[in-house]
Amino acid sequence: MMCRKTHQLNFATRLVTGCLLFAVLVSPVALPLATAAPAQAQSVRIVPEGNRYKSQPSIPYASSRRTSASKSSYDAKFDKVLAVLKRDRQLMGSIKRIASKYGIDPIHIVGAIVGEHTYNYDTLDSAQSYYVKALSYAGIRFDFELNGEHVDTFIERPQFDRCRKEHIQKSSDRRWSCYENVWNSKFRGRKVDGVRYPKQNFNEAFFQPLFSGQSFGLGQLSPLTVLKMTDRVARQSSYRKLEASNPKEVYKATMDPNISLHYMAAIIQDAISAYKSVGKVDISKNPGLTATLYNLGDPWSRAAKFRRSGQSWPKENYYGWLVNDRIDDLRALF
Repeated sequence: MMCRKTHQLNFATRLVTGCLLFAVLVSPVALPLATAAPAQAQSVRIVPEGNRYKSQPSIPYASSRRTSASKSSYDAKFDKVLAVLKRDRQLMGSIKRIASKYGIDPIHIVGAIVGEHTYNYDTLDSAQSYYVKALSYAGIRFDFELNGEHVDTFIERPQFDRCRKEHIQKSSDRRWSCYENVWNSKFRGRKVDGVRYPKQNFNEAFFQPLFSGQSFGLGQLSPLTVLKMTDRVARQSSYRKLEASNPKEVYKATMDPNISLHYMAAIIQDAISAYKSVGKVDISKNPGLTATLYNLGDPWSRAAKFRRSGQSWPKENYYGWLVNDRIDDLRALF
C-alpha cells in the first residue's frame, strides 16, 4: 500500500492583556462576561496535518468487492483519477474558483473526488461524461416517492411533527436531517398503520426512482445530500434553492459538475464549521479529515461525539488516510 506521511504542526497565536492576567492572578472572582467570547475563540485548536494512524484503517468489504469485480486495484484507480484531473485543466480551474468562493482550500475538493473514485466508485473516465449524463436525465420523468406516495406527502404524517418547528424549517440541512432521523426511528423496517416499510435508509427509499446506486456524479452525491445543502449553496452561488418537488433539478445538481462542485464545497465547508463550532478544533488544514467526513456524512453529530470522547484529535478513516498519505501527489495537481 501507499505509505508516505506528512506531519506539520500549526498553532493559533494568543493575546492576553496585562490587566486581564493580573485579574486572574489576584482574584478568585469569575471573569466578566465581556471576556467570554475571546476565551471561546481561543479554545479552538488547529488539527495538525497528516494521519493519526500509522497504517491505513480497514477498507470495507463492499469497496473491495467492487474493485475486484472491475479487475482493478486501489493503486490503479488512484493513478487513473489523478491522471484525469491532471489532464482536465478546465475542471481544475473550476475546482479552484469554487473553493475560493466557499473559503476552503481546493485540496479538500480534490481529496473528496479522489477518495470517491478510488474506493466508492469504479472509475473516473472524464468530467465530460457527467455533463452528458446530466443532459440525458433531463428528458426522463420521475418523482421522489415510495409506493406511489411522494416524499412531500409522506412527511406530512404526525410522526414528523417535531420537524415542523420554526428553527428546523429555516434550515434545509436541519429539516431534511430531521425527516431522515424520523424515518430511521419510526418507519425503517417497521410496520406502521398496517404498512410494512422497507429496511432501507431514507435516500434509498425515496430518492432513487431510476438507479440502484446511492450516489451519483463527479462528487458521488446523493439527492438527499443535495437537498440538505441547498440553502448553503444558494447563499453563496447563483443557483436557486432546490425542492423535492423538482427531482430533475435535484438530479441535475448531482450530475452536472458545474453545479455539483458547489455542493461538494458546501459539504466540506459544513464539516469544517461543525468541528470548529461543536468539536472546538479546526480541521481545515487536514484534508484527510474533511475527506473522512465527506465519506461518512453527519459531521455535526460526529463533532459532538468527538468532543465527548476526550480524544486529543479526530482521526481519519481508510478513505481520509489515503488522502493524507498521498497529499504530495494531490497538491502537485495545482
